[in-house]
Amino acid sequence: MSRTKKITEPHYELLYIVSNKYTEKEIAPIAEKIQKLIKDSEGVVTYTEDWGKKKLAYPINHFNHGYYFLIEFDLVGVKLNWVNTEIRHMSEVLRHQIISKKKRSSEEIADEKRIVEKQAQRALEKKAEAEAEESRPSTLAKKTQHTSKPKEEIKETIKKEKIEEVKEEVKPKSKEEVQLNLDKLDEKLDKILDTDDLL
Repeated sequence: MSRTKKITEPHYELLYIVSNKYTEKEIAPIAEKIQKLIKDSEGVVTYTEDWGKKKLAYPINHFNHGYYFLIEFDLVGVKLNWVNTEIRHMSEVLRHQIISKKKRSSEEIADEKRIVEKQAQRALEKKAEAEAEESRPSTLAKKTQHTSKPKEEIKETIKKEKIEEVKEEVKPKSKEEVQLNLDKLDEKLDKILDTDDLL
């Protein structure tokens, strides 16, 4: 008895950048045109995502920004070269890349999005923490002058305070509220530093 492997069409991912000389309304037909190109070559589009307008890493054809699109599709490998060539000849597309990829379920896609969002949130918190540390270098010096605590312990205390600040800052606030909160924090720190006994 021989085992036969089920033959399925290869799965691909296409990432392409549309020039920003087009408006939001004008890029929708371009995206539809590329999807139609895949469907006309007997491909099946399984997933699409519009990443919006982003700054390019380097200028392409004198453009610094572009609209990013992601499409996943199934297509017979023989027709892939034709699709690739047709996209390359489209003047609206600045760059594109097609790669072979494992097919994902909708749950896997949702999980990946959640992971990316968490990573972005952590990166934002770390950035805000680093900026807060840089903006208050004298705080550590003031605290170490008035106490006998080790610098590492003071640094840890400041770090915890900054993390709490960042959590509050992640919530959308107006500039006035942020400045008011920073002023209140400065007052609290000054009161703490003015006391003789911190233990």
